[in-house]
Amino acid sequence: MGTRPDIPPGTLYMLILKTLGRLGPMHGYGIAQHIHQISDEVLEVEEGSLYPALQRMLIKGWVVAEWRQSENNRRARYYTLTPEGRKQLGREVREFERVVAAISKVIQPA
Repeated sequence: MGTRPDIPPGTLYMLILKTLGRLGPMHGYGIAQHIHQISDEVLEVEEGSLYPALQRMLIKGWVVAEWRQSENNRRARYYTLTPEGRKQLGREVREFERVVAAISKVIQPA
């Protein structure tokens, strides 16, 4: 099998927000696993990208976090989407759709 494609720039926030919006509170590992599974194992979110993104999202007020016990009885930080995060998800999806439509116009046959 070839190398895995990188997550397109500017889409990590959208993927995280959508995961939390769809599934509710989750810890970082669960978020990464969900994105990997739902993308048919194409997208892989590395820890070095995920946790800094989650920290920035906390600062922006898009998510809140609390420490809880995970399914395997370990202490984990669970992230929850805020109302502002839900609004940001809408903005992220609209911008993504706009960019995809523009790229489609460029790559379509003449």
